[in-house]
Amino acid sequence: MLDTNVLMHDPAAIFRFEEHDIYLPMVVLEELDASKKGLSEASRNTRQVSRFLDELMQGATREQIESGLPLPSNLSGNHGKAPSSGRLFFQTQRLSSVLPDTLPGQGNDNAILSQTLALQALHTDRQVVLVSKDINLRIKAAVVGVHAEDYFSDRSIEDADILYRGAEVLAADFWERHGKNMRSWKEGARTYYELTGPAVAAWTVNQFVFEDRDGGLAAIVRRVQGNVATLELVRDFSGERNGVWGIAARNREQNFALNLLMDPDIDFISILGPAGTGKTLLTLAAGLLQTLEHNRYAEIIMTRVTIPLGEDIGFLPGTEEEKMEPWMGALMDNLEVLTHSAEGGSWGRAATNDLLRNRIKIRSLNFMRGRTFLNRFVIIDEAQNLTPKQMKALVTRAGPGTKMICLGNIAQIDTPYLTETTSGLTYVVTRFQGWGHAGHITLVRGERSRLADYASETL
Repeated sequence: MLDTNVLMHDPAAIFRFEEHDIYLPMVVLEELDASKKGLSEASRNTRQVSRFLDELMQGATREQIESGLPLPSNLSGNHGKAPSSGRLFFQTQRLSSVLPDTLPGQGNDNAILSQTLALQALHTDRQVVLVSKDINLRIKAAVVGVHAEDYFSDRSIEDADILYRGAEVLAADFWERHGKNMRSWKEGARTYYELTGPAVAAWTVNQFVFEDRDGGLAAIVRRVQGNVATLELVRDFSGERNGVWGIAARNREQNFALNLLMDPDIDFISILGPAGTGKTLLTLAAGLLQTLEHNRYAEIIMTRVTIPLGEDIGFLPGTEEEKMEPWMGALMDNLEVLTHSAEGGSWGRAATNDLLRNRIKIRSLNFMRGRTFLNRFVIIDEAQNLTPKQMKALVTRAGPGTKMICLGNIAQIDTPYLTETTSGLTYVVTRFQGWGHAGHITLVRGERSRLADYASETL
């Protein structure tokens, strides 16, 4: 038994239950009909569900509908799982209400519970499961004796703790097991190593590996073939002389992030980390250097989801860029850090700010459909609040020569119905893992201030 919110969340949900039969009560169809109008993602998903159901019912007779419609595997999008073998049933007869007296009222949730209880009584030989993303409905279901579950198929991973981190520490005995047939060479300023051994097979392209000691090896995996891997020593951006636009890496993970951001062969980068780890500052510094000095990109484009932390303050006046400015406090704060050392006092800083603002464009997500970015450095801030579908729509805007960077912290999701495992940011980190032109790193150490670090740990 599917609740309406499952279909509104994932229109392809009816194709993701493999060998299980699906039952849609009439109240769910009524709720879908009531939600089909509008421009929100939920409304678009509702219309897509209706189109899927219409395709399945093409030419079906009343008898076929009553005996269940076969679910085709070509629409399932199961990504390598077994094809669907279950059937889709609609409510074709009136089922007697068997709700207990402790559930008063005639709400839609209670109607769905009533249908589930009636199905249980009708099909005693089968297990009836109510699938809903509504926590309160699942609680009520448990109270009245209905087995209810959350919808899990939208999860990119089972648990956020196993999310790919982009870096791996080498074991203490690593060189004993992998150093025998090692060879090294140089190409210009770059140093490469080729290693053979059992641990190599688990590595992915553009993953960082390092020894957890001062002066230890820190390298990026450039190629993996079976149990043979090619490593390249990372560049050191930690000293002031080696910094990027005046910003030097303060820890190992920040140095790894700058290696990804400054690599012209990497088109897509995701950077995760809690508040104060330097995600936006490092990305802006790398973008300014490659846009203004290297002329690798025409301009920097920055966007983010406009979800307020507290109550909404209402409509904002002005152009698209002026409306977005209140949401871009992070950009302004980081630009202040990046231009703080500009020569010429306050006049020099003001002139530098004007120059930078001409090369940094602030854009709203609402107007991204159909656009193509050519030779742009695109920054998507607060990407944890995007759904996988929105993330796909954004990443596919990239044209030739464009680098796209997704920043976020999956522990700070403000969007309803999104969790750490279903966020669009988690989705792209998982799906892009191992692609030769993508990289990921998780920043762990806060560098904002001692107050911010203490607050992150103790509050």
